[in-house]
Amino acid sequence: MPRFAVILPAAGQSTRFGKTHEKKIFQELDGRPIWLRAVEPFLNRDDVGQIIIAIAAEDREKFLSRYAANIAFLGLTVIDGGRERFETVAKAVAIADPSCDFIAVHDAARPCLAREWVDSVFQQAAMTGAALLAVPVVDTLKQVDPVTNQVQGTVPRAGLYQAQTPQVFRRDWLIEAHAQRLAQSWDVTDDVQLLEKIGKPCVVVPGSPLNLKVTTPDDLALARAALAALPQPARKISGNPFAAEEAMWIGDFPEPPPGRV
Repeated sequence: MPRFAVILPAAGQSTRFGKTHEKKIFQELDGRPIWLRAVEPFLNRDDVGQIIIAIAAEDREKFLSRYAANIAFLGLTVIDGGRERFETVAKAVAIADPSCDFIAVHDAARPCLAREWVDSVFQQAAMTGAALLAVPVVDTLKQVDPVTNQVQGTVPRAGLYQAQTPQVFRRDWLIEAHAQRLAQSWDVTDDVQLLEKIGKPCVVVPGSPLNLKVTTPDDLALARAALAALPQPARKISGNPFAAEEAMWIGDFPEPPPGRV
């Protein structure tokens, strides 16, 4: 069975979330922080060997003081991220468990991920080397002048997809891609773009509009609705010290995830 290390970048500044709010990863969604919602679909999976949360250095004290119990019980690895997303991912890749054949990168601000979508993208990556969740673009796209805001043209949407996460890669491919980025100073927006640059294939797996990314405070309302629409596996209350919280988690975790506590 292929093994996967999962990286959740959470080191962003949340500038679009507004200065009057806490950073989005700390925001609660139906009683639990967004970052924990994003982690849940990867828990208690036999094929996940490591979960790494990369946070901003200035958030470390707050993050650990609030969530030390969750981190310890779930066996999560917490590191300081970089100034840019690609730096954050590269730092996490460098410490990923060598026994993991694949590395999955999932936005810590995508809290509405169904476990079956994880199954699909993991399976595809295991077959072809790399895969990502994505959805076809359905809206009409306009090219707009950045100064005058006048429409300059309409962009054909045939074959266009909106990239989501998880994005899953062969470990050696991702290591090679980040090494090339460092050597050539590529400016990229996600890890799939790195694979494009080194000529490696990446296959799209159907995602869902429910797998949204929380960017602004208004997105929280959409995320609550999306969360309610996701399939909900059976839940149990276990005898561990975190049973009250655990009863609220999406998923069934009667025991600590094997090998990570």
